[in-house]
Amino acid sequence: MEKKKIKFAVIGCGHIGKRHASMVKQNPDSELVALADIRPKEELGLESFGEVAFFNSAEALLASSLDIDVVNVCSPNGYHVEHSLKALDSKRHVVCEKPMGLTKASCEELIYKALQVSRQVFCVMQNRYSPPSEWLKSIVSSGKLGKIYLVQINCYWNRDHRYYKPGNWHGNKQLDGGTLFTQFSHFIDIMYWLFGDIQNIKARMFDFNHKGVTEFEDSGLVSFEFTNGGMGSLNFSTSVYDSNLESSLTIIAENGSIKVGGQYMNEVEYCHVKDYTMPTLAPSNPPNDYGAYKGSAANHHYIIENVVSTLLGNSTATTNALEGLKVVEIIERIYQSAKFQKQS
Repeated sequence: MEKKKIKFAVIGCGHIGKRHASMVKQNPDSELVALADIRPKEELGLESFGEVAFFNSAEALLASSLDIDVVNVCSPNGYHVEHSLKALDSKRHVVCEKPMGLTKASCEELIYKALQVSRQVFCVMQNRYSPPSEWLKSIVSSGKLGKIYLVQINCYWNRDHRYYKPGNWHGNKQLDGGTLFTQFSHFIDIMYWLFGDIQNIKARMFDFNHKGVTEFEDSGLVSFEFTNGGMGSLNFSTSVYDSNLESSLTIIAENGSIKVGGQYMNEVEYCHVKDYTMPTLAPSNPPNDYGAYKGSAANHHYIIENVVSTLLGNSTATTNALEGLKVVEIIERIYQSAKFQKQS
């Protein structure tokens, strides 16, 4: 008997949608059966996917008679919940690109629908798969660091006119959501994954040089306390000149200090922990390269592998819907606490 393949369809054929489609095609246990985008197929550069069925709307794809197990939602952020709900209504599992939604309430609606129809929602937080992240999880979980005193996250990237193009959804608050949703939710996920929830949030945000280009901040300073003890800060900006500078996480703890840095939190820069020898880690994958700018690590193949393995009964979801909701809820609370102003 031929081994069952998990059949995927992708809604949204921009940079990240094509990345999903490519990873599905490369996985021996999955099959790409359909793509959907509101733009004409000829404009999307889909030649490498062959004669895969193409639809000009999510509704047309979901109403088709195609055999589809999983729908990957890679549309603009503001459509993630809408398209995921429609996919669940059609009794398909969902892989939802980050962020899961732009409000906690909409994410709760999505989780409730998934429970109603007995389908899974997988959230894409691929930075968990990088070797430094996996190592951080192991050492924090082991308790070797003792009490956590201070955590600092710095995210300094470039997003300029090459990214925020007129007529594009990037920069539109309703569709984009803001810098923390689109650029830096991966690093907030890593923070939550390692240290848990936060409280007593205080934030200041500025729009230094994206006036008339975006409807939200380009830089911010956030301070908070962890509910499990210790305090932290998140400093971020998309106003770095020309190219990305840094994504780093520093831990000051009872029994040692650690810094994971590099442009994409992909290098262990410092590790000095009591009675501990730093292991040799596997090399990190390169960042997703989108031409004029780069994103987080190219780990989407791990997402597809996890989805396939879970649906075949061999694994469990690496990032489940409740964790996806929690990241959105933390970002929402940060924005609610923020004092925001435009630079004159």
